[in-house]
Order: sequence, then structure tokens, then C-alpha cells
Amino acid sequence: MESCIFCKIIKKEIFSHIVYEDNDFIAFMDIHPISPGHTLVIPKEHYRWVWDVPNTKDYFEVTKKIALAQRKAFDTDAISIKIVGEEIPHAHIWVFPNPETVKGEKSDFEGNKKKIIDNL
Repeated sequence: MESCIFCKIIKKEIFSHIVYEDNDFIAFMDIHPISPGHTLVIPKEHYRWVWDVPNTKDYFEVTKKIALAQRKAFDTDAISIKIVGEEIPHAHIWVFPNPETVKGEKSDFEGNKKKIIDNL
């Protein structure tokens, strides 16, 4: 979709801090994080809602991979996911450590990205 910000990130027209990418999905740091390591996982194909993505099993496996990496990276068991989807009309899942218990600077995008990548 031409005007979709996430589609532009997928095409690398807009810079993002990518922590994971394969043929079907991409995961990158949220620009308005609620905690250190807050990551969005999206399909590369434009779908409006998470429930429209045909390979949801693979989608949730990628989400799980990010969550497990965050657990190690931020030394916490409290990793949450959130699926709402009204703010950007492209399927996406938030994955983030509990903001009340995780330590670190949430706007340290490069540092938090490295921590996640190092634990994938």
C-alpha cells in the first residue's frame, strides 16, 4: 500500500532499527517505545489486521523468537504482546518488556536493538 508507513519501512524508504527480518516478516524498534526494547513485528505483505495474515503460525513464531530474545536481553520474564492495530492500518504486534520492571533507556534504539539481536 503506497501511503502505509510500515510498507515504506519494509521497502527501506523510511529508516528503522530492524532487529529481525526474513522473507515474510520484519521486526523493528517502535519509535515511541513504552519500555526499552519495544519492538513491532509485521508481515511484509500488507494486511490490515493480524487476523488477516494467512500464515499466523509463522507470524507468532517470529513474535515468540523476539519475546524470548527480549527476556534474555533485558533479564526479565515479564514480556508482553499487544495487538490493537488502530493506530497504523497494517497488521502489527507489539512485543515489549514490562515498563515497570525493566531497566534501561527506552530511547536507546541502537543499544536496545543490539541487545535483542545478540540474543536471537
